[in-house]
Amino acid sequence: MPADTDTESQQPLQEFLAEREEVLRTWSTGAEVDLEEGIAYQLSIPPSRRFTRVLAEADREQRVLVQPRAGVALVDEHIALLRHLQGEADLLPTTIDAYTRQNQYAEAQKGIDRSLQAGRSVLNGFPAVNHGLRQCRRVVEAVNRPVQVRHGTPDARLLAEITLAAGFTSFEGGGISYNIPYAKKVPLERSIRDWQYVDRLVGLYEERGVRINREPFGPLTGSLVPPFISHTVGILEGLLALEQGVRCLTLGYGQLGNLVQDVAAVQSLRELAEEFFRLRGFEDFQLTTVFHQWMGGFPEDEPKAFAVISWGGAVSALSRATKVIVKTPHEASGIPTAEANLQGIKATRQIVSMLADQVFADESRLAAEVDLIKSEVRHLLKAVLDLGQGSVAEGAVRAFQAGVLDVPFAPSIHNAGKLMPIRDNQGAIRVLDPARVPLPADVADFHRERIQERARFEGRKPSYHMLIDDIYAVSKGRLVGRPR
Repeated sequence: MPADTDTESQQPLQEFLAEREEVLRTWSTGAEVDLEEGIAYQLSIPPSRRFTRVLAEADREQRVLVQPRAGVALVDEHIALLRHLQGEADLLPTTIDAYTRQNQYAEAQKGIDRSLQAGRSVLNGFPAVNHGLRQCRRVVEAVNRPVQVRHGTPDARLLAEITLAAGFTSFEGGGISYNIPYAKKVPLERSIRDWQYVDRLVGLYEERGVRINREPFGPLTGSLVPPFISHTVGILEGLLALEQGVRCLTLGYGQLGNLVQDVAAVQSLRELAEEFFRLRGFEDFQLTTVFHQWMGGFPEDEPKAFAVISWGGAVSALSRATKVIVKTPHEASGIPTAEANLQGIKATRQIVSMLADQVFADESRLAAEVDLIKSEVRHLLKAVLDLGQGSVAEGAVRAFQAGVLDVPFAPSIHNAGKLMPIRDNQGAIRVLDPARVPLPADVADFHRERIQERARFEGRKPSYHMLIDDIYAVSKGRLVGRPR
């Protein structure tokens, strides 16, 4: 692929600016956004509050940064929440509410009004679009840590315009990872196109000397997603972002529970991303990784939940992820309190610090798992890119249409939902039935052999029942869903 491929897929500036006028008219607060003023404000933010700078320093020093999720409806309460967390967290979030994620700004406003009446948040996040640029800027200026926008939005164009101009220095999501696992009927062509807008906007900031961190959502559905599936999606979204001018990417992975597989996944993700970015002609990029603690069902008992949290912290340290997204002991009961959030951060911080000077010991098993994941991802990515005939976006769309890309348990009607993952006897995620997802023959045989080993141990045939047992195992105190 020629080195100038990145410019061939970039949205033309005049086309972007014309679309931008429409985007800013979507809701009244769009009128507050002035790109030049937003760039000037971003340039004034000190390095200590810039996501990209803090990531770069941690990556260079091989320190794991700790970041929670957090967001409430009202500005003052959200500021108080972030201030409560910033003493222990390295990076801060602003998690966006569900109405804003679906572009239902009128409903989000009703949630703000009800929150004011109730004296507490009745939304599950921060409605940034409704609060607008000036109120969002209050959030950024009220804390001493870099702040990221975290959400789950198929169409994040207006959200990006407001929050980037307000001074947020990192923006999460992507056209695949914030559609297929989150939405049911949104066409993939539309969400990829809308996220190309977001990345083109970030590219304009980059051209003016403002480096914004972009983070595709790695865990996808967070339910037994094989590493090669999430890696492929993350690398595709990285390529789509680079094409539009993004230069700082953090690719993510969600914990599956098997120590060897999880460490191998984080290590292979970075190596594969660098490989494919360069194959597509990109050399100028800043790449880091994020490890998401267990995204599945949690034990209701808080001490048991802390064990799950600590296990995730241990893996993030041993894998040398650049940062870890922290869970709380209230995961099983709903939205956590500020104190529960802080407890999750402290527990993670303790174990990350304890393991900072240690390395993963079983090098041969780790190397074998890394090689396996690399083989799977290379094979699948080649198939996707071949379908696109040179276009990353077209390849992604056609791959999902053909079932070549298939995310387990995703709600989207544009996802086949045929691939069947099952844990092997050591708890690593293997594939019982790849459906139409291409795997090398020897790799497919390896997966089946590992599952058969577990089947013999348990005295039952591999089936959907085994998969269901695996889904609920962690919440019941196990990793592998053994029959009882």
